[in-house]
Amino acid sequence: MAGHAADKIGSVDTAFQWIGRDHDILVEAYDDPGVAGVTCYVSRARVGGIKGTLGLAEDRAEASIACRQTGPLSFAKPLRQQQEIFSERMSLLFKRLRVVRMVDAERNTLVYLSYSDKLIDGSPQNSITAVPVDRATPIPLDK
Repeated sequence: MAGHAADKIGSVDTAFQWIGRDHDILVEAYDDPGVAGVTCYVSRARVGGIKGTLGLAEDRAEASIACRQTGPLSFAKPLRQQQEIFSERMSLLFKRLRVVRMVDAERNTLVYLSYSDKLIDGSPQNSITAVPVDRATPIPLDK
């Protein structure tokens, strides 16, 4: 997901703005770059108005994630135990939305965590989802 473009699924307006785009909630899909067949859907609030339209607003540190198996699972190479797979700017300089993939080897499950951080003060708001992998397909781990 890091460096991969999101597919915009849709958005809903949450507050009308006289100038610039409305405040909204954006839903995007990201295919996991290390696991073919897994797509993560992320919803996040975006500030509208003049600042939001110009990319100068700081979006709220609220996001939700749901990852699902969307095709046959395959691994191009062994996965790291924990790896950031997506990062997107939420303000001009300081805030980023991040998605981290973790491997629960004991349960053969991929766990995805979304959170935001800030240069000075990160946010404890987070969301988590998991994709169980059939035991017939062990998750390869990078040692």
